Amino acid sequence: MIAQILTPRLMLVGGGAVSEAPSVLQKLGVHRPLIVSDPYMRDSGMLAHLTDPLDAAGIRWDLFADTVPDPTTDVVEQGLARLRLGTYDCMIAFGGGSPMDTAKAMNVLAALGGKMRDHKVPQAADKAAVPLICVPTTAGTGSEVTKFCVISDTETDEKMLVMGLGCLPTAALVDYRLTMKKPFRLTADTGIDSITHAMEAYVSKKRNPMSDSYALTAMKRLYENIRTACFEPGNEAAREQMMLGATQAGMAFSNASVALVHGMSRPIGAFFHVPHGLSNAMLLPAITQFSAEAALDRYADCARAMGIASAEEGNQSAVNRLVEALRVLNTDLKVPTPKDYGIDAARYTELLPTMARQALASGSPGNNPRVPTEAEIVALYEQVYA
Repeated sequence: MIAQILTPRLMLVGGGAVSEAPSVLQKLGVHRPLIVSDPYMRDSGMLAHLTDPLDAAGIRWDLFADTVPDPTTDVVEQGLARLRLGTYDCMIAFGGGSPMDTAKAMNVLAALGGKMRDHKVPQAADKAAVPLICVPTTAGTGSEVTKFCVISDTETDEKMLVMGLGCLPTAALVDYRLTMKKPFRLTADTGIDSITHAMEAYVSKKRNPMSDSYALTAMKRLYENIRTACFEPGNEAAREQMMLGATQAGMAFSNASVALVHGMSRPIGAFFHVPHGLSNAMLLPAITQFSAEAALDRYADCARAMGIASAEEGNQSAVNRLVEALRVLNTDLKVPTPKDYGIDAARYTELLPTMARQALASGSPGNNPRVPTEAEIVALYEQVYA
């Protein structure tokens, strides 16, 4: 087996990495960036962590800050129009997964043309128009190192997975200090999202030895530090470990793919506007239990890596502990069920067949150790509702 490993060309990891943006542009031979961000980053002053060093270096930049949570095709088209207005030779995505995914989609469309749906999986989006530098401000999505983006089709409400070299950032500046003021809910949801990335990469049918090592290391870091990061938000050591774990989990799933949790999570987000990390958290314990018998040793490895089970414990016992620990984590971090989140039961039930079909069509469930039928996906949605 030959494993194809894709990573950004250049990564700077550590406190203060964002201040090195001018030198990164210089190394890449570019000098006229369009920054892609969101209204909060613009209005809160967070963006100054990036723009002050650029200003000090005499680098002219412009800003597209109209990205939205769960980025849509409409916003991507608006961003693309802005990109085409100027003489930009690169983009810098600054923020969480939404600005990074929006910038990736803009880059793919600028290079390949057409509509976003023309490039969704199983098509390969292998071309980008300009170098993209990603600066994550949450410890969660891993988008700064992945070959994926997820965009909601405004016309169909489908959350589309777009994959290929065109989505892979050219460089990443991973600075944990940008996460220090993130609130409890965002810290919890993005943290569980990262744990899901690592676990699904490790059990994915597309796994390889390189992705395995990233995944196991990420699981340990994330699980050991997520509660501290949530309940002691000023704890720098925990924040740093969460950011490192999130990036390693991103490298793991970018090179192994995600599985059933993500496949089922996207329709919940598309139809009910549940943040991506939160919908993953809602699903993770039940889907782990559903999938475990098909890869008992792999899930047991996850339990051992996270310190939930000892090295001497048998696989079945370790997996039982894992499922219970994931349920307790959701309780500790106040993860609601879809019902508690306020999703209407009748509307949820009505959409179950559509959500199940969209989940399967995404391709992610096919990577799962136990590949579900459409009826089994509906049953899992019903199980997690309340």
